Amino acid sequence: MNTKTKKLFLMNLPYLFVALFATKFGQAWRLAAGADASKKLLHLMDGLTAAFSSPLPSFHPADLAVGVVLATALRLAVYIRGGNAKKFRKNVEYGSARWGRAEDIRPYIDPVFENNVILTQTERLTMNSRPKDPKTSRNKNVLIVGGSGSGKTRFFIKPNLMQCDSKDYPTSFVVTDPKGSIIIECGKLLRRRGYRIKILNTINFKKSMRYNPFAYIHSEKDILKLVTTLISNTKGEGKAGDDFWVKAETLLYTALIGYIHYEAPVEEQNFATLIEFINVSEVREDDEEFKNPVDLMFEELAKEKPNHFAVRQYKKYKLAAGKTAKSILISCGARLAPFDIQELRDLTAYDELELDTLGDRRTALFIIISDTDDTFNFLVSMAYTQLFNLLCEKADDVYGGHLPVHVRCLLDEFANIGQIPKFEKLIATIRSREISACLVLQAQSQLKALYKDNCDTIIGNCDSAIFLGGKERTTLKELAESLGKETIDTFNTGESRGREISHSLNYQKLGKDLASVDELAVLDGGKCILQLRGVRPFLSDKYDITRHPNYKYLSDYNSRNTFDIEKYLSTKLKPKPDDVFNTYSVDLSGEPKAAE
Repeated sequence: MNTKTKKLFLMNLPYLFVALFATKFGQAWRLAAGADASKKLLHLMDGLTAAFSSPLPSFHPADLAVGVVLATALRLAVYIRGGNAKKFRKNVEYGSARWGRAEDIRPYIDPVFENNVILTQTERLTMNSRPKDPKTSRNKNVLIVGGSGSGKTRFFIKPNLMQCDSKDYPTSFVVTDPKGSIIIECGKLLRRRGYRIKILNTINFKKSMRYNPFAYIHSEKDILKLVTTLISNTKGEGKAGDDFWVKAETLLYTALIGYIHYEAPVEEQNFATLIEFINVSEVREDDEEFKNPVDLMFEELAKEKPNHFAVRQYKKYKLAAGKTAKSILISCGARLAPFDIQELRDLTAYDELELDTLGDRRTALFIIISDTDDTFNFLVSMAYTQLFNLLCEKADDVYGGHLPVHVRCLLDEFANIGQIPKFEKLIATIRSREISACLVLQAQSQLKALYKDNCDTIIGNCDSAIFLGGKERTTLKELAESLGKETIDTFNTGESRGREISHSLNYQKLGKDLASVDELAVLDGGKCILQLRGVRPFLSDKYDITRHPNYKYLSDYNSRNTFDIEKYLSTKLKPKPDDVFNTYSVDLSGEPKAAE
């Protein structure tokens, strides 16, 4: 018997007993003396006495028919009554919202402390992306919203960086570090736990490792992604120009980068070469036949490889007339003006970050950005774009779908990073690859300003959301709405005066926001609100980092734990026994001796 049949049988079982019992009334009528109905009615009590003298039901066909009719009539009455019944939800008439309790979050917490993402003082989320119970599976994307001074770094980023010693779920970290304070405070702990430290510093280039976006180009699609990122993050303030000029610039960038990638030697595959190409791309309005050195290079390449990717793009660009081409070159030069700085060209000359290896072994990449100047933030956007794409491709092509080491991106001041192209799609797909993103914002309006209509998609793909406090009205209104309403009891008192004084008392139920806008605006500085998909919201204490076992290794605890960036970058490499080197022998016996 399947479940559906069993349920139907149990639902109608009472009516079966009613039918068997009702056969007694048919039997009583049949046993009553008399030839017609009036006489049988007079002797019905005698029939009932005879019928109920035996506890067993009657199986006479006429009696069974009476039982079936009565049971059917009862079932029909119950059905009609049930269809017209009033529906009551006692004490939840206007909403069932409530604050979460310990038992609500318990299925989502790993019993081993270091195997969790720290959310609040009492709530955590297991790092296991594939739990035994699939219904408790949640992605590790977290949206953190908090005004200035609400403790986004202290109460979320630092505690989760201290979760670096999990043996069951090894994790690499990518941290956006405004002002460069996080690496100074947490760097020694990560080194103590065996992490590789990588640093991209867009404030002080001398305290940074080299980052060359060209090093991660492997195909034509990588070229297009790099160009798209460059243009979207260097458009400046104000209204965007005519779409024609953007597309024309895209053609030229794609052609030049394609030539550099496929034809230039490795040491010349960088932005410095791209700048030189643009500098020598002279155009004369009065001489359409004039050919600059770049034109000659592409002509030579076209003779050898007429279907070359770069050649095809350059031919489309050259369809522009002299004056138009000159305007395109001016626009390109203005967009790439930051690369006229020698320090920036040196920074992008070669690559030391090894972005494609973050999922192979435990690594901590700190990207230091300025919180006051976003001139060089396009480099950061490039790095994140290439990072997500490289790791997703490596997970699919090398590791069968998910990385051996989880990569957690702690994106502090996310709105200042710049726009990551197609981020709304990336955040929806990175979970299965063992990648997660924690977006730290001062207000949700920052995200809307940057990603426009895709803002809701990004928020929807974060299974966890933490509100640390703030007074931005849009954020407060949306949070109050998402928390829902609870049903409360109220009473009204009244007093009427005349010749006599009369009093009235009226009780009623009302719906009230679980936390109204004004309550959220004055939220206690030590409290926060956590929302986890499928679970009641939690009003909890912010995490106290002094209680973490690894707190003693931070510079917050002892200044001797301060990480020295300059010393780390200047450290000479020490050869290991298993390192492989190329050795060369030089014969100087045939060389003439130097003059005495």
